[in-house]
Amino acid sequence: MRNNPFSIAPSSLGFFLLALCGILSSAHAEDWLPVSQEELKMTSEPKAPTAAAIYLYRQVDRDDNASTMVVYSRIKILTEDGRKYADVELAFNKGSERIRGIEARTIRPDGSIVNFNGTVYEKPIVKGRGMRLYAKAFTLSDVQVGSIIEYRYRFDMQDGYVFNSHWILSEELFTKHAKFSLVQSQYFPMRYSWPVGLPPGTDPPKSERNKVRLETRDVPAFITEDYMPPARELQYRVDFIYLADSNSEKEPAAYWKKFGKEKFRKVEGYLDERRAMEQAVAEIVAVGDSPEVKLKKIYARTQQLRNVWFEREKSEQEAKREAQKEARDIADVWQRGYGDGIEITWLFVGLARAAGFEADPVLVSTRNEHFFNPAIMNPRQINSSIAVVKLDGKDLYLDPGNAYVPFGLLPWSETAVKGLRLDKNGGTWITTPITTPEDGRIVRKANLRLTTNGSLEGTVRVTYSGLEATWRRIAERNEDETERKEFLEQDFANDIPTGTDITLTNKPEWSSSDAELVAEYEIKVPGWMDGVGQKGVMPIGLFSADEKRTFKHASRTHPLYFNFPFKREDDITIALPPGWQVQSLPPPHDDDKKVAKYKSSATKSDAGLHLTREVWINLLLLDKKFYLSLRDFYQSVRTADEEQIVVGPGNPSKAPAKR
Repeated sequence: MRNNPFSIAPSSLGFFLLALCGILSSAHAEDWLPVSQEELKMTSEPKAPTAAAIYLYRQVDRDDNASTMVVYSRIKILTEDGRKYADVELAFNKGSERIRGIEARTIRPDGSIVNFNGTVYEKPIVKGRGMRLYAKAFTLSDVQVGSIIEYRYRFDMQDGYVFNSHWILSEELFTKHAKFSLVQSQYFPMRYSWPVGLPPGTDPPKSERNKVRLETRDVPAFITEDYMPPARELQYRVDFIYLADSNSEKEPAAYWKKFGKEKFRKVEGYLDERRAMEQAVAEIVAVGDSPEVKLKKIYARTQQLRNVWFEREKSEQEAKREAQKEARDIADVWQRGYGDGIEITWLFVGLARAAGFEADPVLVSTRNEHFFNPAIMNPRQINSSIAVVKLDGKDLYLDPGNAYVPFGLLPWSETAVKGLRLDKNGGTWITTPITTPEDGRIVRKANLRLTTNGSLEGTVRVTYSGLEATWRRIAERNEDETERKEFLEQDFANDIPTGTDITLTNKPEWSSSDAELVAEYEIKVPGWMDGVGQKGVMPIGLFSADEKRTFKHASRTHPLYFNFPFKREDDITIALPPGWQVQSLPPPHDDDKKVAKYKSSATKSDAGLHLTREVWINLLLLDKKFYLSLRDFYQSVRTADEEQIVVGPGNPSKAPAKR
């Protein structure tokens, strides 16, 4: 779920306030900063000897009264590979942020200048697992090895949007020199911290007259790796925490106890609509329903409400026309038939209680962007909500306010996280359950035929279940049929050999949270078989492209992090050309590392070949010291997937064609 002022702070003191217009004092001046001869002549950086480019200078000036930030960047191109930084992408959340006032220029090695006067494009840059970001993109001209490129722009946020203030000190490139400043919001008290420390030799931030400053030098480049924790958890950064309540406790235990009491009082007041909920339950369940059936019906009915958090972003004019008011209580949510994710979850709690269940509201911290640390005492990290319901003597964790999540599961970002189960005494800390590999399952069933020229052709039915179905439905919730088709075809293309022709042939069910997401494809894999003399050989692993790319580096910088445990199952039947036979098969494999498993087999069938394959990962977070063990596992998977099946005609005088 997204942040909601109701669950975090009283709406009357919420962070979305009407900001005053302000003037930002920053590096965004009339003129660019001067360029030194030392910068022009630089050919390498001793503290980053392999760098293709470095930041010579960065400056970030943020004003939380004006909800804006100005960014200035100067980059030195050191190698041919570094020229790629001429293509600039400035990321932003299109729904709540905008970038304007972009200026850029190229400084040639001789000091002459080429001002940017090209086109700035807007394009999506991240789409998947529920996240969607856009970028302002442009390309600077005449960028050579030895050039300096620089650009500056203004980054505007929603008025009063101050709760997510931070400085990111370590970026993709080595930073030679950087300055940061922040003008504190005048409306709320603020404290700040640097959870992973500061770059070596950097003094802590200093505050003078509501303005915080920091200067740093020689900041190492931040290394990005596949399957790593959220970058925010690993980067040098300074977080600014605004407090919108009266909680001034200094010790974490006392702070969260007071926080829990205040939230319990507010949530229970919001839920106190027993009569209205009993009437609603009578419309949802039948007298003879079992407790489980009742709860499932209530869950399904609340998920049918219009969830405004999962709608497409509205224009300012559309939002004004709709002018949605915040619900006063759960009776309001039920009567009007819509709400945000937290309002719908609280409605579910009220309905469950009215149906006779013991149900508690829980505030949780998601792990898609940060890991919760209670010692920091940042209430904004408690950014989502779930319900815990007692069914047959066991606690069931549910989130009906998160669209497309099946009954009995939580969205992956809310699994294995800390949550505050609210009660009158300040609440109890709980840990939400982790899912199993079965809860994130992809099954690929293929019926293919091998042609005499070595190609594979046929149909594949891919079934996404549990969390694998959920994140795809969320990602494509507001797209049309054409875009969804392209999305699934590209998604499937990531698992099979490059050059495969793929066509989606069915219309998957996108709107349900219960049904599996099923995609059916026609595929053609050119040249899958190689000819060797009178024989044809082909590897056992058809849907193994992802494993071929995974964990091939010899070393690791960060811990390993998986969004959720998962399972991949392949069942492939391959019909051979008339008169052909299976001449040789590799042995079966069964590699069980407890947290990682691989099984494969190849057998003869009536049609020709029957291949099965399974990859199973039951991990969330793994220390980097175990990286080599996991790398060895994936290497064994790659080796097994490359083992050869030998086929050929019954009459060996005619060999299959080479690809």
